[in-house]
Amino acid sequence: MAKPVVKQKKRYKDFTEGLLAALIAALIIRQFVIQAYTIPTSSMEDTLLVGDFLLVNKFTYGMRTPDWIGIPYTDIGFSVPWFRFPAIHDPKPYDVVIFRYPENPSLDYIKRCIATEGQTVNIVDKNLFVDDEPFPRPPEMKFIDRRTLPRPTTKYGIRTYRRLGSRDNYGPITVPEDAYWVMGDNRDNSEDSRYWGFVPQDHIVGQGLVIYFSLNYDAPFYKMIRFNRIGQVIR
Repeated sequence: MAKPVVKQKKRYKDFTEGLLAALIAALIIRQFVIQAYTIPTSSMEDTLLVGDFLLVNKFTYGMRTPDWIGIPYTDIGFSVPWFRFPAIHDPKPYDVVIFRYPENPSLDYIKRCIATEGQTVNIVDKNLFVDDEPFPRPPEMKFIDRRTLPRPTTKYGIRTYRRLGSRDNYGPITVPEDAYWVMGDNRDNSEDSRYWGFVPQDHIVGQGLVIYFSLNYDAPFYKMIRFNRIGQVIR
């Protein structure tokens, strides 16, 4: 009569060990290879929409070990030494990159890489130039404000990084070593390098890979899923 109890205990042990192994494998994959990410703002429209769920490739730019251990979604924890594995290649202009927000590294941002170290960025009447060459416009990039803001005046006193201009007329500025200049595809509605500066190399998390799911939160329940966006490769 005791044998069924032994078998039941063994099955429970096997299940627990299997679940633990799967959890550990999932955490390793999330930390080093692929991570899910959700688009919370409109700064990358219409390339990425609010409600898009992405897979982020963390392998290409170099996997990194954790630099903080603690309770997720809280400030309870502590920093630990970390290192980054060699990258297949560094972020390149036009890549869609996920990075830690320089002014609050606990937050992840997603923008398009515009320039890398040594390159010079200049914006003239909304037109973006890198090293005096027009930067290629992403197919879904957009402007939502018909105005073109001039260099700051009393009327357009918008504060930008190093006060080098306005949203639409900015620079020139040269990217320093081990840093990147990033901007949103929704050029008139993006908090990006024009306002807070460069992204350090050690803040880079990964590259946007593919949209695996998408929800339109403003649509009726039966129309919420954007089936046409599922499976789209991020470019």
